[in-house]
Amino acid sequence: MVEFCRKHGIKHEVCGKVIVATTEQELPLLEKMFQRGLDNGLPVTKLAAEQVREIEPHVRCLAGIKVPSTGIVDYRQVCEKLANLLRESGGTVMTETRVTRSHEVNGAHRIQTTKGEFETRFLINCAGLHSDRVARSAGLQPQARIVPFRGEYYELIPEKRHLVKTLIYPVPNPAFPFLGVHFTRMINGSVHAGPNAVLAFKREGYHKTDVNLRDFLETMTFGGFWKLARKNLDED
Repeated sequence: MVEFCRKHGIKHEVCGKVIVATTEQELPLLEKMFQRGLDNGLPVTKLAAEQVREIEPHVRCLAGIKVPSTGIVDYRQVCEKLANLLRESGGTVMTETRVTRSHEVNGAHRIQTTKGEFETRFLINCAGLHSDRVARSAGLQPQARIVPFRGEYYELIPEKRHLVKTLIYPVPNPAFPFLGVHFTRMINGSVHAGPNAVLAFKREGYHKTDVNLRDFLETMTFGGFWKLARKNLDED
């Protein structure tokens, strides 16, 4: 990604990340993360509490890990560049186009959309929040279903951005399915703190008032959601 950004003049910064343990119970998990980083070839470094404070003076912890290769970038620019490169290579990018059905015909995939029908040898489902529906439109019956949660963040006021030098992450809790609250420097200079995880009533519901009856009913009638809810209510 760094090489791609350099080549195409996309603004980025390899600012590094620290992952910190704040309780004794988190120390074994931090050690596992460190070993996993080594196993995957990352240049990770163990840090004592004093060493963490040399990087992030306002962090109080018991120990940490430094991941110097972590960076930030404007992914909108990345996606726009990828789309342009695809077009230049003869490809087509179609936006605001919904897949309604797909099926195999003589070894090829025939895809019906709101903007016509297409045929292809290979079909890759990267539909994100709608990937389960696209799979079902192809005649598959995935056991998993998308349950939308909205992450909400705070933003540090400009006068306090200096409190965060890199990216600051907690040790993930393997018993809890969501990413822990962290501090993220953005490429525009702002600093975000979060997220929490709020059940959304619409798959692409990015505001509190967004509601889609179909999406809401699919969540409420999905047994996997209630299993998740009971598990975490019990833990609370």
